[in-house]
Amino acid sequence: MFEVTADLVGLLILAAFVAGFVDSIAGGGGLITVPALLLAGANPVETLATNKLQGTFGSGTAMLSYARAGHVRLSDQLGMALVSAVAGGAGALVAHLIPAEVLRVVMPIILVAVAVFFAIKPGLTDQDRVQRMGPGVFTFTAVPLIAAYDGFFGPGTGSFFMLGFILLAGYGVLKATAHTKLLNFASNLGSLAVFAFSGAMWWAVGMAMAVAQIAGAALGARLAMRIGARLIKPLLVATSSLMAARLLWQAWA
Repeated sequence: MFEVTADLVGLLILAAFVAGFVDSIAGGGGLITVPALLLAGANPVETLATNKLQGTFGSGTAMLSYARAGHVRLSDQLGMALVSAVAGGAGALVAHLIPAEVLRVVMPIILVAVAVFFAIKPGLTDQDRVQRMGPGVFTFTAVPLIAAYDGFFGPGTGSFFMLGFILLAGYGVLKATAHTKLLNFASNLGSLAVFAFSGAMWWAVGMAMAVAQIAGAALGARLAMRIGARLIKPLLVATSSLMAARLLWQAWA
């Protein structure tokens, strides 16, 4: 039934639960699930495809949790989500054209900068900030760039969306987190539509991991809404730092 042995499925389910929990708060769930899939024997294409399958359920669950609590109005953000989905699919289509080695060198530097920003920047609360970019400009500049990156590479997408919403759109930390999950879900869905036809998907394992992602994401979103920036900020710093360390290790190894 499953593409791997039962003991490996159990470990992948556990990894997906933890990833869903972390990703719903600060992003970076792929930091957990991608290495787990590779260790379970998936090749790189199978890993990317299966990770998109299970991760889409996690980001979708987090998105619905924040929406039900009133932190994001889905009807008002459909245009932005559509742009994210199209860009995510486009990124997945051109994945083979982007030298992964270049990204593995550049992205750790950016992720470290993200971690430092959230660690030392004063005044990052759940209150909205000064808006530096209008919704229309943000939708057609920052959103497609980050979503396309998610489609062809992935690590740090949630952190980049968060940074964009806070610095450019002027959102508070909790509101930025809620809207990040909407766009992350859309970009995942777009890239999943491409990977679904690749023939590399581990469907049985991916769906089992998806159930765990749903449970972890629901729990994480609930905690994030209860505690807010006091939980989101340190977890975002930690996940960005860990993603940077992992990418540096891959580049140098």
